[in-house]
Amino acid sequence: MKAAVLHAKGDIRYEEVEDPKITEDEVLVKVRASGICGSDIPRVLGDAAHFYPIILGHEFSGEIVEVGKNVKNLKIGDRVVGAPLLPCFKCSDCQKGWYSQCKNYSFIGSRRQGSFAEYIAIPARNAIKFDESIPFEQAVFFEPSTVALHGLRCVDFKGGEDVLVLGAGTIGIFTLQWARIMGARCICVVDIKDERLKLAKEFGADFVVNATEEKFTEKISELTKGRGFGYVFETAGSTETIKFSFEFVSNKGCVCLIGTPTKDIAFSPHLFEKINRKEFHLTGSWMSYSAPFPGIEWELTSQYFSDKRLKFSNKLIYKTFHLKDIKEAFELFKSPENVKGKVIILS
Repeated sequence: MKAAVLHAKGDIRYEEVEDPKITEDEVLVKVRASGICGSDIPRVLGDAAHFYPIILGHEFSGEIVEVGKNVKNLKIGDRVVGAPLLPCFKCSDCQKGWYSQCKNYSFIGSRRQGSFAEYIAIPARNAIKFDESIPFEQAVFFEPSTVALHGLRCVDFKGGEDVLVLGAGTIGIFTLQWARIMGARCICVVDIKDERLKLAKEFGADFVVNATEEKFTEKISELTKGRGFGYVFETAGSTETIKFSFEFVSNKGCVCLIGTPTKDIAFSPHLFEKINRKEFHLTGSWMSYSAPFPGIEWELTSQYFSDKRLKFSNKLIYKTFHLKDIKEAFELFKSPENVKGKVIILS
């Protein structure tokens, strides 16, 4: 088959590789679409790959073309997405259903060959069926949606509260949608790009605020008359937005850090003291899994995409490339400020 193989930093090649072979508990998927995740970028443009050569890619959809002899719940022709985590199912965290905290996990597209290829072999339990009404390109967004929903589950989200979403990228858009579905009273989204904020409005945000505007913090505070937001979801992973989380959360509220920071963060004593004074709950959110594996996050995403309660727009997609042109796709990320949505690779 053809695949995009990363041989070294910046050296990704479209070439022929051996076809994957499935075990009796696996399925072979003809990959139709794969999204470039933020975690793929430092692996291609930097030195973050675990080994070489490697086929990256973990946000993917396709159709089953072969099933192992032990697989009973899937058949040839089923349209599926792949849940990329491969937990050991044996460690103490896995035994509790905390698969994201598995001590011995593997992961499709980073520790095991991934989906930037014509075919991929995956365990049957990692294949989630989706309705034929959902295009393959839309199904690429299953994983970002599950990440957002997992964040809400980490704070035991309940309706009736005001919600602040910091960052209007893909994860932020799905975070605001899940908050709306689950009964948020009012949702405000903050970003530094007007085009993202416009999209957030289209997806159901009640208010949007550009963080580059003068006195933007006052505008945000006015929305709750100074009370703060019951839930704050940080999805950008930046130093500034993480600090804003502490400022804007209400007394006894919840802050969930979904974004992954890439720089050291220092807090002034005054800002850090807000944890004490407000007694708010602070948690991280990592990946998107729960018991029974892969979890309700994946089940609900499939259901809500199918019945259109979870909305999708092609505006979430910036550009599509054929697999043979993947090197050109990664060139875009040398100027990431110009990338205005998901970049998708079609096989």
